[in-house]
Amino acid sequence: MAFLQGIPASEGIAIAKAFRFEPIDVKIECKKVENSTIEVNLFYEALEKTVDELKQIKEHASTEAGIENATIFDAHLLVLRDPELIEPVIDRIMKKQYNAEFAVKEITDHYIHLLLQTENEYLKERAADIKDVANRLQAHLLGIPVFDPSMVTENVIIVSEDLTPSDAALLNPSKVKGAVTNVGGKTSHAAFIAQSLNIPSVVGTKTALGDIENGDVLVVDGYTGIVHINPTPELIEEYEKKQEQTLRDLSELSWLAKERTISLDEQYFSIVGNIGSMEEAKGVIEHGGEGIGLFRTEFLFMEKKQLPTEEEQFHVYKSVLESMDGKPVVVRTIDIGGDKELPYLKLSKEMNPFLGLRGIRFCLGEQSILRTQLRALIRASAFGTLKIMFPMVAVIEEFRQGKLMFKEECEKLIEEGVEIGHIELGMMVEIPATALMIEAFAKEVDFISIGTNDLIQYTLAADRSNEQVSYLYQPYHPAILRLIKNVIDAAHKEGRSVSICGDMAGNEVAIPLLVGMGLDEFSVHSAAIIKTRAHIRKLNKAEIEKKIDILLNLPNAVEIESALENFFYKKL
Repeated sequence: MAFLQGIPASEGIAIAKAFRFEPIDVKIECKKVENSTIEVNLFYEALEKTVDELKQIKEHASTEAGIENATIFDAHLLVLRDPELIEPVIDRIMKKQYNAEFAVKEITDHYIHLLLQTENEYLKERAADIKDVANRLQAHLLGIPVFDPSMVTENVIIVSEDLTPSDAALLNPSKVKGAVTNVGGKTSHAAFIAQSLNIPSVVGTKTALGDIENGDVLVVDGYTGIVHINPTPELIEEYEKKQEQTLRDLSELSWLAKERTISLDEQYFSIVGNIGSMEEAKGVIEHGGEGIGLFRTEFLFMEKKQLPTEEEQFHVYKSVLESMDGKPVVVRTIDIGGDKELPYLKLSKEMNPFLGLRGIRFCLGEQSILRTQLRALIRASAFGTLKIMFPMVAVIEEFRQGKLMFKEECEKLIEEGVEIGHIELGMMVEIPATALMIEAFAKEVDFISIGTNDLIQYTLAADRSNEQVSYLYQPYHPAILRLIKNVIDAAHKEGRSVSICGDMAGNEVAIPLLVGMGLDEFSVHSAAIIKTRAHIRKLNKAEIEKKIDILLNLPNAVEIESALENFFYKKL
């Protein structure tokens, strides 16, 4: 019995036969066309067909499949409307008399090559997005049918080199039970979509297509990243039992959507959702979230061809606040930089974008952008319970500057006769220096949210999406846990609440630890709200508190995680 080790990208267990998904590899050759004008018209026709196709996929993603990441396809549509794609293609057709499909290939290959050369793992994964658009555009030019994963008629596990976002969005969860790829990472768009569809997925196996044949029986473990190839009947039975137990648990827990999160010793905890759009806010409501703990507003900026106006932003924020019916909504101001770029802002390239102009630093350098966003948020505050937080705060002066701009915009709007609500102002803790100096920050902020994903990366100097150093991405490293505990204790001393909006908040093993540390709020993906609530309701906070010092004094992440599993997780 063979197995592959990859990166767990979407939780769950899948058992089914392998279906190798290998898109038709058409060799596109350069041909001289006689009439360039006709060829340009053919290009425009294919462009419109591709736009219509992606709009349909987006609609399918947001309705039939219930995907909360359908806004991913706005970026695809922007690529198809981007003058930097269209104009060079037309230029090659008109001046060099290239056939349209070759012109598209030459331009898109150039951009894909540039992205793959960058050291930024997130940007490398965006190459798959451009490849997705290029494949569909070329298929329409050549009259070749594009493989539609939604047409799979039997239970299978898709095995492929990679899954493009549109491939992933068309997966039929009733038939496609799992996915395994050679490449990819946790931050790929396909991974996000697989999570939304609850399709267990393992990526980055490197050799899946070489080792797996059509019809092989596979067991995909989306928790550990292991893919078993033609396992023994005993192993299949073991995983089937785990699968059945998981389904029973989910069914039995559905009633918790209407309950509060109270531990066995009657301590209350808030469970809220992470969102990036209005569509995702609906998921938080459906799963019983007690509010929104993180509204990532940068996606509102990334799906546009230009900066969204104050009015456009106001309507989005107002809609989200109204949908939550008075429950708190924590909005993070635009977090551009690092792994997120705005193509219409021609920012200078940085050697280390994750350590460069991002988060609050970007906003303080582009104050008009932040002021417009703050005005829209302040106006929307009259329609719900709004909290605003600044990302990537490193020094107290950054928070003070942001707060000053906030106050100035409040005063201007009041003078204009605009009604505004009470707004709390907080910050993200994502930098080790901030976590160490939290006492000073806690005196000036209204609340604190810990972004554990970045805090872990910056503390251990390890990019979690980079397969070569992923072993260093250790949520249970003693340094990480001590920083989190330090933040919670210092904040509570000043009467400030603390939430976590990173992956740790929904991690089954980490939840007891965070409860014992005194975390007030768990901000998770909407699909994890009920599960997180169920875990906490089985815990006794007072009992866990007695073991916290023992855990934090263990020497390494392996021993801490093992102790956590022995102390708490096996009891859940």
